[in-house]
Amino acid sequence: MAKEMKTAGYTAAQITVLEGLDPVRKRPGMYIGSTGPTGLHHLIWEVVDNSIDEAMAGHATTVTLRLLPGNRASVEDDGRGIPVDPHPQYKISALELVLTKLHAGGKFGGDASGYKVSGGLHGVGVSVVNALSTWLQAEVHRDGYIWTQDYKAGKPQSKVRRGDKTKKRGTIIRFEPDASIFETVDFNFQIILDRFRQQAYLTKGIKMVAIDERGDQPIVYGFFFEGGVESYVRFLNRGKDVKHENVFYVAKPEETTGMMVEVAFQYTDEYHENVYCFTNNIINPEGGMHLVGFRTALTRELNNFARNKGYLKEKDPNLTGDDAREGLTSVISIKVSEPQFEGQTKGKLGNPEARTAVESVFGEALKIFLEEHPRDAEGIIGKCILAAKARAAAKAARETVLRKGALEGLTLPGKLADCSSRDAATSELYIVEGDSAGGSAKQGRSREFQAILPLRGKILNVERAGLDKMLGNNELKSLVIAMGTNIGEGFEIEKLRYGRIIIMTDADVDGAHIRTLLLTLFFRHFPDLLRGGHIYIAQPPLYRLQVGKDIRYVYSDAEKEKVVAEMTAAKEERGKRKEEKEETTPTESVSLEEGAGEAETTEVSGVKVYIQRYKGLGEMNPEQLWETTMNPANRLLVKVTIEDAEKANEVFDLLMGAEVAPRKRFIQTHAKSVSNLDI
Repeated sequence: MAKEMKTAGYTAAQITVLEGLDPVRKRPGMYIGSTGPTGLHHLIWEVVDNSIDEAMAGHATTVTLRLLPGNRASVEDDGRGIPVDPHPQYKISALELVLTKLHAGGKFGGDASGYKVSGGLHGVGVSVVNALSTWLQAEVHRDGYIWTQDYKAGKPQSKVRRGDKTKKRGTIIRFEPDASIFETVDFNFQIILDRFRQQAYLTKGIKMVAIDERGDQPIVYGFFFEGGVESYVRFLNRGKDVKHENVFYVAKPEETTGMMVEVAFQYTDEYHENVYCFTNNIINPEGGMHLVGFRTALTRELNNFARNKGYLKEKDPNLTGDDAREGLTSVISIKVSEPQFEGQTKGKLGNPEARTAVESVFGEALKIFLEEHPRDAEGIIGKCILAAKARAAAKAARETVLRKGALEGLTLPGKLADCSSRDAATSELYIVEGDSAGGSAKQGRSREFQAILPLRGKILNVERAGLDKMLGNNELKSLVIAMGTNIGEGFEIEKLRYGRIIIMTDADVDGAHIRTLLLTLFFRHFPDLLRGGHIYIAQPPLYRLQVGKDIRYVYSDAEKEKVVAEMTAAKEERGKRKEEKEETTPTESVSLEEGAGEAETTEVSGVKVYIQRYKGLGEMNPEQLWETTMNPANRLLVKVTIEDAEKANEVFDLLMGAEVAPRKRFIQTHAKSVSNLDI
């Protein structure tokens, strides 16, 4: 029936303009977040979101993306097609208006013939894609004809052209990102597949097709789910030990606002919460009012049920929000006619009515679910009560940690070599593997702003431990005290003592394992530190190269070969320019002392090259460690971010969780692609 719907009511009159397009090429980061891979893929999301808006409005059934040779992409839907008639105010085709003006679209006027709900609220989407593409072509199948228009860097190359007749309808946007703006223009097909799967879960009945045509043979994936977010929760919990068989699910409009509320959840035996919030199919990583309403209703209804059924006795305290959410996997999806987001990236929903709508619809449905599924209810309440007991034990342990920190004074843990600065914005905490590297780091650092905390051995895997067990671990306890933020429900990011927390481990298997354990800790218990850009990984060099007095540090075997060639060529050039004695390597630099790392002297084109390979940070003397890895003028740091919380959660669960079989499959699949494996 959707294909027979009339398009007459959706015309140029529904297109509203707020401002022009000029600033986009000058400051693209303001509109797409960054010019890195995230921003590149944001171009695709903007175009795809428009097609999904058509599907949510009931006018499209299929969205197809193609990755084409030459770094081009194509997004096609079978919706109504962007209007092509002249706009009554601007006297140009509505198609051109949408593609050349910021905040132009059918989503602002409140007219029912435009969009009742949409993800692309700000209306900057397709115009920004146009501005940041060297070439874009819009092809519209509408009113029995094919209409096309080409653009270069946002500028139309001709007027909208009417072509052959057609029985199809819909819009096709083809574009090529501008390589002079983006760091890379190579689209990642896996990122696109993950997003398409997610969107298919969120829009019941829509077909999402992704095709990669860049190779010899096209790769085709299609997604279609009738179960909505219920299917999504089952997908997220695959391979996990669930606490109840039936997934809770409700999809119902709220009576007062008409807001569509769709919620699903299921508990697992894990210690952390996985919650994903969406407004009009756009993910809100920072949650918002719909999340507040969900949490309020969840805690209230579980407490009411537990009291009424005798799971909680009169003397027992109520379950807290943390108790109710431990091990919870949930998806909250709402449809709002006029969503209020914080920023173009739509990270947080601000509509107060969303809280009321979700709390009402979800709370009533949960009450019925618990009564009608007593076995599932027993599993849920049992999990929550167990979490409450663990929380009480963790609280006692946390208070012990804090008391100990206070008694030890402002110097904090004894093994922490603190910095003299008390300005968190400029201070750094290096988490170092082992006492040997810790000793070098303490001697080589800048005492003014760099603090050193050595860790002995491998810390506890927090993926398999509760907070009470964590705080019984001396290494983790020292780290929590040193950072100053507290942990769990007492966490306060304002009390963070260091603006940068830098993980510095050896470039071997053990070092990688310790790094992963620490990242798991930060991801599960200090996510705000990751979101705030406070977590870094130091990159110590792999080799020290010396030709005469020329000394270089390199970080990979490939870089070593390149730099050796440069250094020997430079030496040969110096020899040609003037006659001089054969340079000798300074004695103190070439001494092959025990523990100094593997070293060799080789000749390349008659030039002596001294190569030292570092097996660990402890093999560097303090001056080398400072110069290569800790000196802000020379060092390489990698900032750790959460680009995709769902994918990150899946990877940590796979690599650090209790299930062995999935991890074994992962290792078997990726073993051959591992380079520089050091055993």
